[in-house]
Amino acid sequence: MLETEGAPAAEQDADPSGGPTADGAAGGGELLVHVVGEVSLPGVVELPAGSRVADAIEAAGGASDAAVLSAVNLARVLVDGEQLLVPNAEQIAAGAGAAGGAGAAAGAPSAVGSAAGGVAGGLVDLNAADAATLETLPRVGPALAQRIIDWREANGGFASVEQLMEVSGIGAKTFEGLAGQVTV
Repeated sequence: MLETEGAPAAEQDADPSGGPTADGAAGGGELLVHVVGEVSLPGVVELPAGSRVADAIEAAGGASDAAVLSAVNLARVLVDGEQLLVPNAEQIAAGAGAAGGAGAAAGAPSAVGSAAGGVAGGLVDLNAADAATLETLPRVGPALAQRIIDWREANGGFASVEQLMEVSGIGAKTFEGLAGQVTV
């Protein structure tokens, strides 16, 4: 069992969700998620497949008083290997002016949990970006942004940037324009 920084393993052994996986099946493996930002015990947490962002925050000791949980989709299903940022007000404010609508301050960790869904360096996180952030990408309008979000929700998130090609309306040419501007 991995431990978050400073957290005894016994505190992390509880199944925080007990819920079904994204495809409706019960159990079925484990996820490792790196929880950073405004949580009591930042670090890597181990969760059952199908766990939600709220479960990861709980496993990391809960949100700090400075956390802005309204900027995080607490109901989103987690993807193995992701980094989840629980932002504070300063990170959200700093991210609002970053390149490409990025949702984190420059030099901040991946903003998987941020409202805008961007990451440091101006890349847009496909697993966290809202429609408005997706629309900042070339050739992505409201309809395509919604199809990206729908695909993400139906499939439990993107495991690779290349999975964008599975979204209706994204062909080779569109993908070529997006590949260097997005991340998972």
